[in-house]
Amino acid sequence: MIRNLFVSVLIALPVVSTFGQSVLDDKVQDGVVKREHIMNRKPIPYAPVREADVMWKRRIWRVIDLREKINLPLYFPLNNDVNGLRSLTNVIYKAVTEEVSLRVYSSAADDFSQEVTPSEVKKMTEKNYEKVIPSMLDPSVDTTIIITESFSPNRVKKILLKEEWFFDKQRSVLDVRILGICPLYEQEDKEKGDQPLFWVYFPEARKELAKYDVFNRQNPQERRSFDDIFWKRQFSSYIIQEENVYNRAINEYKKGMDALLESNRIKDEIITFEHDLWEF
Repeated sequence: MIRNLFVSVLIALPVVSTFGQSVLDDKVQDGVVKREHIMNRKPIPYAPVREADVMWKRRIWRVIDLREKINLPLYFPLNNDVNGLRSLTNVIYKAVTEEVSLRVYSSAADDFSQEVTPSEVKKMTEKNYEKVIPSMLDPSVDTTIIITESFSPNRVKKILLKEEWFFDKQRSVLDVRILGICPLYEQEDKEKGDQPLFWVYFPEARKELAKYDVFNRQNPQERRSFDDIFWKRQFSSYIIQEENVYNRAINEYKKGMDALLESNRIKDEIITFEHDLWEF
């Protein structure tokens, strides 16, 4: 009996030591399963479109107000990373300035012709200013210190999109392609409006946007990527300009309620165009 007990102890020791070693070495998992598929996800490729098949198109610019309820998953979290989630602004800004995985273009021209460097982007968002404070050694003597104001993602409350609607007669569908995305930075003096920071070419940004989850209110386990949100058009926005001979925005010739009605008119024209192509 003693012999059998001794053999059982010898067999159990490796099992206990292996179990204890795995518990100590493995990283604690925050959740039932390990979420690893999202980082390897790739964006759905666009359907090929020939120039000869595009029989109609309309270029428009629209603004996404991130403070609207349906758009809140794009605005939060305000911190850098909470439970594996990032805000849309954080994803784009880090891809441009830290990871340098995206080309960035000047906000002065939305045709992606003026490329700028990540350091130039930081100069626009990170500011240094002097502050005079009393000296700790002698309060009667003032000391000047330099304070660095870093980029605040929560000050980007609006996103500007440039997109093109077109009818592809080969597939017989009215389709849309987002061409560019531009964060609008809220200035300290709110009366001056929002400052466009930079343009990012959206087809290039899709590979980055597809790697990050967006919180899903109905089912947090079924998280969608930022690319899915734009692909499925699960956001609220309003049109501020359409392509026209004068190259004017709506607020240049309409004000107040008239501007809102003009925005809805452009949206209804696109819907009506598709509807009138078919007979039911």
